[in-house]
Order: sequence, then C-alpha cells, then structure tokens
Amino acid sequence: MGVVGRACTKPSPHAVVAVAALRRVVPETEHTMLDETLAILAETQPMPAWIDTSGWTPVAAWRAVDVWESERVLFVEFDGPQPHTLMAQVDTVGGILVDRVGLLRAGAASLWDQFRDDDEVPMPLTAYPVEKVLAEFADALRCTDMTWPRQDDPDVVELRALAWARCRPYLPAGPDWEPLADAQRQRLVEDFVAAGGVPADGVTRSLADLFLDYGDGHITAGPLCWSPGAVELFLADWLPRKALLDAQQRAALPETLRGWLRFALNRRGVDAEWIEPVVAAVDEFAPDFEESFDTEATWGPAKQILAELSRRGVDLTDQEEVERAMSQLNAERLADRLRDD
Repeated sequence: MGVVGRACTKPSPHAVVAVAALRRVVPETEHTMLDETLAILAETQPMPAWIDTSGWTPVAAWRAVDVWESERVLFVEFDGPQPHTLMAQVDTVGGILVDRVGLLRAGAASLWDQFRDDDEVPMPLTAYPVEKVLAEFADALRCTDMTWPRQDDPDVVELRALAWARCRPYLPAGPDWEPLADAQRQRLVEDFVAAGGVPADGVTRSLADLFLDYGDGHITAGPLCWSPGAVELFLADWLPRKALLDAQQRAALPETLRGWLRFALNRRGVDAEWIEPVVAAVDEFAPDFEESFDTEATWGPAKQILAELSRRGVDLTDQEEVERAMSQLNAERLADRLRDD
C-alpha cells in the first residue's frame, strides 16, 4: 500500500519499476491493486521493457544434509533473463527455521564441496527433483514465519519475498504429524536394552521412553536423528521444563543418554567419528541441566503441577487419585485468586 500510494502521488519511471517489480513477488490475490496502479501510471510513464516477459524457470535442484540431519542447504537453479541460483540454509534442531536465503550465480551448487573443510561434518550434495526442493523450501519458509518471523534479520528478510514468489506454487499441505506407534516405541526400547551397555531395568526403560518422547515430538528428522544441538536443547531446555525425575533416574541419566545416542546413531548408520561429538555433548551440557532442573522458575506449567502432586504424596499412576487431587488443587488456586482480588 505504501509503494502504491507513493507511486501514484509522485509518478516516475522509478515508481513504475517499483510497482512492476513488486507484482513479481506478491501472491496473486494482490495483483488486482497493482495492475490498476500500473494502468494509471502507464498513461504518463513508460513501462519497463520486461513488464510482459515471463519469469524464471527452475531447471535443477540439489540438497545437502548433514549426517545428523540437523541442517540442510537447498539450491534451486533458475533459467531466464539472468540465470541464477536461489539458496536456503535451514536449521532443523528444535523445529524448522530458515537461517539464511542467498541469491547466487548460476552453477553455484557445483562449488559446494570447495567451500567445505575436510574436518567439517559430512554434508554431501545430492541432485533432487526441482518440485520437491521447491516444496521443501516453501515449507521451511512457512514454518519460519509461523515460529519466528525474522523481521529484522537481513540474512532472511532481504530475499524473503523473492524466495516466497519462486516457491509459493509448490507449498505442500500442512504437516500431518502422527506420533510413533506404541508397538514401535516398545520395540526400540527393548532393542536398546538388548544392545547391552546399560542395566536392563525399569529405570533404563523409563529414560529410553523419555528420550523417545523428546525425539518423536521435537527432532524434525525423526526420533533417532540426534545431534549435538538436539542434546543441548534436551538437557538445557526441554528436560528441565517438562520432566520429573526421581533420584534413580537422575543418577542414571547421563550414562543412559550416552548409550541411547550410540544406539540411535548406530541404528541410522552414522560413522563412529560423527557419533562421538554427539555423545560428548552430554558432558558439555550436563551442568546446564543440573542448574536448571532444580530451578522452579524454569519449569513449565505441567511440571509444576506434577511436582505439587508429588509433594502431596499423590500416586501419579492412579488416574482417579490424580483427578481428585487436581480438582482440589484447582479449587485451592481459584480461592487464592479470589482472595487476592
């Protein structure tokens, strides 16, 4: 609206170019207003030579994904008036977020290996169908806009409209997440216990179930796709906010988590060289866990309620007892609020 208003108030060749360029990148629902503005400007101003030319055509695409599936880089090459490559760097730890959008020269993807150091985590480049990469690009933009609209981040904002214009027609339906089936969860837990290296007891099984809760709900690539970043979020953020651990579980957590990480990444076929950095993250972020776990200010509402029920001696495995205790707790809290008012 700002561009249209200024262009109509102060018509000029630059104003025409701005409106025509804007039309290239906005959704079709916005075309009518811009077309009407261009019609008005055409009465006194020359139209740019490219006004009626077709846009750019995607001709090739590639994906680079690290061995932990925690980061991906997408390349889409376009042919047209000036061939070029559109690139997105996407972080999938704790959700899908676009970290950077780039506009590169045509053929930029072929130089990918030259910019990777030998000691960096492997991230091989693979040719992929154009439509699938554009759909992935669009989904990543949608998730970023829903989760963290980066209105002030130049690495995303500068080319966000262009990127949306190129991939919006390929936007897939919203993700239809389904939790891991109970039978599959149980099989993974038992396979983990059977692999050895951890006690075959209830504490180990309960912790493995907790690891699956986090992996299934918060690791985008799947419950076994752990990375150093996933370990950090699990120990320093999710676990302190969400989980109640008894003394036995807390004591067994570090070693059991190390065993789970080796089990999960071995199962995915990750080389031992790249399993160890993930395991080492347990020691790195264990102090953050210890500091946050006992700090009630960091607890989420559900954990606060469970902790209060535990303090009252409620058997959390007895549904009827939990419901009675919750009714009493809610009544007490309502009374407290009324008294405060």
